[in-house]
Amino acid sequence: MTERLALFPLGTVLFPGLVLPLRLFEGRYRLLIADLLERPEPRRFGVVGIELGHEVGDDGARRLAEVGCVAEVREATPRPDGRYDIVTTGTSRFRLKGLDRSRPYLQGEVEFLPEEPGGDPEPSARRVRRLFRLYRERLRSVGIAPGGDPDDPDLPDDPVRLSYVVAASLVLDGHEKQRLLEAEDAALRLAAERDLLARENRILDALPTIPAGQFLDGSFHPN
Repeated sequence: MTERLALFPLGTVLFPGLVLPLRLFEGRYRLLIADLLERPEPRRFGVVGIELGHEVGDDGARRLAEVGCVAEVREATPRPDGRYDIVTTGTSRFRLKGLDRSRPYLQGEVEFLPEEPGGDPEPSARRVRRLFRLYRERLRSVGIAPGGDPDDPDLPDDPVRLSYVVAASLVLDGHEKQRLLEAEDAALRLAAERDLLARENRILDALPTIPAGQFLDGSFHPN
């Protein structure tokens, strides 16, 4: 069964359970949030990665990723100049089945994807927890706190949640982030993260100073 969702193409990959703040200034996205605010809760739209094109401008996104993530609106603050500051949380993954361009903003026919642990995720989960803690320690040693969080909370026991927390926290390019989002289940995602963490730790050993990149979280992401 499919469902129609308003779509927000971004150069950022959103994962389930993660917070995404946005500052909406383009007319089409101001209309999107205004339309959502007229509806009862939950108010949600789809965040989908841009494979070709740009977030802003008349041309916009010309090719979108096949898998995206639902963003549920938690806060929406209108500004005097007509812009909105919103805070969203990622919930469910979806597969994009078709596009509707009849509104100023894109809409999509989407099919929601299941969240399965997979065959036996625990061996990879144990290795990922160990490698990720080492990764955080190495980044902190050069003054970078993953996710902008100076604390080191316990990682989730649940393999699905763990796979998304780690995926969101890794400094990776958009294609690798998208690959993690598209993984069929947590076991496959954790196995990929195990390999990525081993690679990133080797890089940090050889080159301990790297750009902060996507760890500079916490600021509004402009559309």
